[in-house]
Amino acid sequence: MPRAGSLAATGDPWEPYRLLDSSGEPVAAVAAYFGELQAAGRPATTLRSYGMALLRWFRFLWAVEIVWREATRIEARDFSRWIQIGTKPVRPHWRAPDKPVVMEPKRVNAVTGKRPAGDKYAPSTIAHCETVLRSFYGFHLDAGTGPLVNPFPLARAKRAHAHHNPMDQFEPQRAGLYRPRQPKRIPRQIPDEVFNDLFARLSSDRDRALVAFWVSTGARAAELLGVMRSGAEPGQQLITVVRKGSRAMQQLPASPDAFVWLRLY
Repeated sequence: MPRAGSLAATGDPWEPYRLLDSSGEPVAAVAAYFGELQAAGRPATTLRSYGMALLRWFRFLWAVEIVWREATRIEARDFSRWIQIGTKPVRPHWRAPDKPVVMEPKRVNAVTGKRPAGDKYAPSTIAHCETVLRSFYGFHLDAGTGPLVNPFPLARAKRAHAHHNPMDQFEPQRAGLYRPRQPKRIPRQIPDEVFNDLFARLSSDRDRALVAFWVSTGARAAELLGVMRSGAEPGQQLITVVRKGSRAMQQLPASPDAFVWLRLY
């Protein structure tokens, strides 16, 4: 797939990211969609994630010479086949952009057992791409600026809640027609002795407190770095973080050792 166009960070709070075509001109349809996401309270990181998915789709359309308004289920089907079977484009090194890139074989991490990413798109990336494109065309379908039929439709619904347990909540049944099934992943982990060695190598009580809170609460590192002094309650062993997606304040239980390192810091 030709590496046409790019997703550029602007530094402008009104337009954090901008999708550019091969000539360097912004894609107006994506700019309008980004404005809708920003109005709905989506952070700039979400715009970047959605922009990467849209960049893959527009590169496919530019390769097959189809205008995005004229895309049909045929193009959506072929794109879904390509992203599942094809290989990821190799990004050249910034020091030598014209030099061909030689891919070295990757090995399984001997410590954590994590497998290399490989040259194929991950199932989570494919599913995220389908969700973004269905939302993108749904927005333009409602605004009257896109095709009359969404190229990424929902799958035909089966019998709605045929064997539903009345004690359970109703869950959405329909998914994207071209959305692959997600395999269940094994949680990431490292051996205890490796973690103890890592913890012993930390040079300050602040880092020890952060790592202890990170392991015991399961919160993101960015969420822990934003904790205020008033957010720690050692008496109840709770720490208050601001969630990344919802921006809501949530109290999380933490281990006593984490509060000991925080007190030492």
